[in-house]
Amino acid sequence: MADYHFVYKDVEGASTQWDDIQRKLGNLPAKPPAFKPAPFTPASDQASLPKDKSWIDEKTEQDLEDLEDNPDLDDDRFLEEYRKKRLAELRETAKVARFGSVVPISGSDFVREVSQAPADVWVVVILYKEGIAECGVLMQCLEDLAAKYPATKFVKIISTDCIPNYPDRNVPTVLVYNSGAVKANHVGLQSFGRRCTPEGVALVLCQSDPVLNDGQSGNGRSRKAVIDGVRKRFIEKVVTEHENDDDGSSSD
Repeated sequence: MADYHFVYKDVEGASTQWDDIQRKLGNLPAKPPAFKPAPFTPASDQASLPKDKSWIDEKTEQDLEDLEDNPDLDDDRFLEEYRKKRLAELRETAKVARFGSVVPISGSDFVREVSQAPADVWVVVILYKEGIAECGVLMQCLEDLAAKYPATKFVKIISTDCIPNYPDRNVPTVLVYNSGAVKANHVGLQSFGRRCTPEGVALVLCQSDPVLNDGQSGNGRSRKAVIDGVRKRFIEKVVTEHENDDDGSSSD
């Protein structure tokens, strides 16, 4: 006669009174939590989302171009106008994003990168030589300005690559270009004052023309408006430095 053995298995997570007593005494490990499935969240239907400004704001430049003939916007003049405005903003932002640092160029790049730059772009060129301390000081100032004014193009080129036999005593030299023409040139670090700072360099660059452009105020800014903005940044920096000095002295 066959011997049958049955193993009883309770519902997962269930426990007997005896097991509970043993757990209190520390003879059994803690009871594992019962399995609980994650709540079901249905995927959102993009087609059912409301068509409003926030819907437009989430679109990329390519998305907005694809919406040009979208029937959802045919009967909504406001959204269509907002789409065009948003597309223009994204294109302007992409244009500004081309710059933002001092880019190295060679002699063969000069015409393309500087002389043939768009008419609405100011180009600041620094002629430098490695190992000359004054070049390093001015370069650091220009890197700071390039980050603050990303709609202005900053490039650097070794002096003799740009002008053969250019004297080392004249470096660093800064050339300012617009519409393919030289608008200003500044020879030597002394051109930017006894203490060369980004703010001082900015004021010198904007002496005659609105060279610096942060990309947020349009291209039609006057020289006075640009200089006022530079001075405002300079004052804010001085105030911040004084506040930091005061905090340091009070902690002592």
